[in-house]
Amino acid sequence: NGFQVIVDVPGVAPDDVNVTVHNRVLTISGERIETAEQEGDRFRRRERFHGSFRRQFSLPEEVDEDNVNAAVKNGVLTIIIPRASEVQPRSITVTGE
Repeated sequence: NGFQVIVDVPGVAPDDVNVTVHNRVLTISGERIETAEQEGDRFRRRERFHGSFRRQFSLPEEVDEDNVNAAVKNGVLTIIIPRASEVQPRSITVTGE
């Protein structure tokens, strides 16, 4: 009935992930900013990790770009891309004498 794209995005908030579909091209982009702190008796250490990502995929002609859904759960982004209704296979009844 369609396509499913699964992407691991650990440590990335849902608001920091962008998913677009335009002219049969699926684009997934985002930015990850993470801060780590460690304190001891005589020291304090702070580290900041920063990075962006972007991936693009060509989609077949039969996708329904208007009904694409994306959700993040436990660091996994799932994108559901349905097929366009006019290209879904249909059953044809065969009659005989």
